[in-house]
Amino acid sequence: MPNISVGRQEFLAAKKRRRILIRVSQISILILTVILWEALAHAGVIDSFIMSQPTRVFRTILNWQNNNLPHHIGVTFLETIIGFTLGAAIGIFVAFVLWWSDFLAKIADPYLVVLNALPKIALGPVIIIWVGAGMQAVIVMALAISLVVTIMEMLNGFKNSDPELLKMAQTFGASRLQVFIKIIFPFNLNTLFNCLKINIGLSLVGVIAGEFLVSRAGLGYLIVYGGQVFQMDLVMTSVIILAALAALLYQLIALLEMAVLRAVKNK
Repeated sequence: MPNISVGRQEFLAAKKRRRILIRVSQISILILTVILWEALAHAGVIDSFIMSQPTRVFRTILNWQNNNLPHHIGVTFLETIIGFTLGAAIGIFVAFVLWWSDFLAKIADPYLVVLNALPKIALGPVIIIWVGAGMQAVIVMALAISLVVTIMEMLNGFKNSDPELLKMAQTFGASRLQVFIKIIFPFNLNTLFNCLKINIGLSLVGVIAGEFLVSRAGLGYLIVYGGQVFQMDLVMTSVIILAALAALLYQLIALLEMAVLRAVKNK
């Protein structure tokens, strides 16, 4: 790197070492947790029938045909993506409408606060009666959990955009819609992706809650079924797969964020 100063090279090298150290530490904690779990189960400190153990979870995954794991994973993944996408799209649109009309925002504010605080699982029976049992009820549950958060986060971001940029745009005669498209929305890309990172987890929570209530397929259904027939290996396997799925979905959002922000920066 002939065009970079020595101090800059040292800074970049230190930053790279720190990034590697963080990643190694994360992987080490995971490996140590698995080893400790297995050792405690072998020693009888924890009951492997109740808590299972890594080797039994691994065998359950290998015998995926017996429990049709790919199908259940696929169902949960599809329901999560649909609920997440609908929640994000509807939430951003509603936030835009409330930003556009301060009158409507004032009216909606207390209702949004109450809906955000309301335990959505309490609406489960109502949702089932409303839309029927099945995948549609699970998706509506995921939507109910993620929607209000999206509206509140995005609306707060829209309202707190850079006032100097807004004044400049108004000075040049930009319309309200032009201000939103050219300034407000681009200014809140980080807010949007932070919201999406939160909502992908909330959508997964909503899907699992819905599957607990009505589903005949999905990881939530496997957890309930495994608990009912005392197949705790199946329960723990489903929980671990859920954790891996949550991490995967989060990373997908993070990669999308990097791609979008890089494209905007290079534009």
